Amino acid sequence: MTLQEFVFAGQWVFLAYFVGINLGYLTQNIIAAHGIRRYLQTSEQHAAENIFSALDIPISLVVPAYNESASIITSVKAMLQLEYPQYELIVVNDGSTDDTLQKLIDEFGMQKFPEAYRARVDCKPVKGVYRSTRVANLRVVDKVNGGSKADASNAGINICRYPLVCVVDADSVLQPDSLRRVVRPFLEDPTTVAVGGTVRIANGCTVRQGFLEKVGLPGNFLALVQVVEYLRAFLFGRMGWSPINGLLIISGAFGLFHKETLVEAGGYNPEAVGEDMELVLRLHRLMKEKRKPYRITFVPDPVCWTDAPENYRDLKGQRVRWQHGLGQAFALNRSLMINPRGGTVTWVAIPFYVVFELLGPILEVAGYIFIIICGLMGWLSWPEAGIFLGLAIGLGVMLSTSAIMLEEFSFHMYPKFGQLALLYFIAIVENFGFRQLTAIWRFQGLIRWLSGSEHKWQTITRSASLADEAD
Repeated sequence: MTLQEFVFAGQWVFLAYFVGINLGYLTQNIIAAHGIRRYLQTSEQHAAENIFSALDIPISLVVPAYNESASIITSVKAMLQLEYPQYELIVVNDGSTDDTLQKLIDEFGMQKFPEAYRARVDCKPVKGVYRSTRVANLRVVDKVNGGSKADASNAGINICRYPLVCVVDADSVLQPDSLRRVVRPFLEDPTTVAVGGTVRIANGCTVRQGFLEKVGLPGNFLALVQVVEYLRAFLFGRMGWSPINGLLIISGAFGLFHKETLVEAGGYNPEAVGEDMELVLRLHRLMKEKRKPYRITFVPDPVCWTDAPENYRDLKGQRVRWQHGLGQAFALNRSLMINPRGGTVTWVAIPFYVVFELLGPILEVAGYIFIIICGLMGWLSWPEAGIFLGLAIGLGVMLSTSAIMLEEFSFHMYPKFGQLALLYFIAIVENFGFRQLTAIWRFQGLIRWLSGSEHKWQTITRSASLADEAD
């Protein structure tokens, strides 16, 4: 193959990738818009029919906590005020080296209780179980540090009493009606085994006593870009896969699971870098192997608000970890990728994720290098390159703005004109530098997974708004 033929072939590869990924995203966008419209049409009726209904399924709320002394009391008090008829709150102290456990004991009158502990899923040893003398539905599990949220979550799953398990980050901010919203698919379809809720960025919001008091936008540029990213990822990304039962990710910040199915699958994998996605893939694999009808679905309501990284180091570490976890999750569940009875998951969702999400950074980074080399060597047709670049940026902006429009027409969480104008501005600006930087980080994560490098966890610095609220 001559150099000219190589360059020509490369152009077609990049064009095919560009067309494929944008057609996929546009299709998801259309499916998501229809799904949100249908969801909103029935949400008011559902709320009216099920206000504190005796038919609501009891939920066990599991909160893994490691060195959360600064905010644990506020978080627990907020979760004890959720609007749901019957739920229990289980805080798992994962071997904290600060006074997290002591604060819980002092504040809620926790006393050690000789409760039978049945280890149905693997985790590090439990040192003791505490019950509150003041709050009937609060228990604390004290265990040896397992080095991961997955291990702590498994300890909580082992002690749950109720048929549904909701795992929530200790620093997450829940809407008062979060449980009522996320349980809805279980009431509508008894084959549902897992439900993911929408997660929004809490940076810039006003949070008091663990509850969201006022929605705002962050002043930090990196956090602001992530607001648009999350709208795009949840409102048409995950919502686009949910109606066809092709959802592969439920955010670790907020997910609801059928306990017995979760236990049958083995709980969370402590060795997985992206334990949330790995678990969902394993659930798909388990149900396909057993040939059981099932649903893994998504609720578009903004039910959970979480902190986003505000500095380069933290954001890079997060994106590298996500990509590493993505590759590992597919490798651990590779039999699902070739299951002839895998349906939409095997034949549509996984190929899309592998080509465009897992391997996409290779083509994206190679494309940037290809354009630079061709430009320097004089092999680039600048008019055609300009048209292609304009089209790529235009489609990127269109996808982001459509996600913002979906938010505005459905949930209207950012009512001020200035907020919407800023989000639309960010939808344009993110295409110049930030997306390219994200592609490089994802490429690094892919290389880390392919090379078998061990992932090292790092602590994410909290935003000032949440840190102040916790003090």
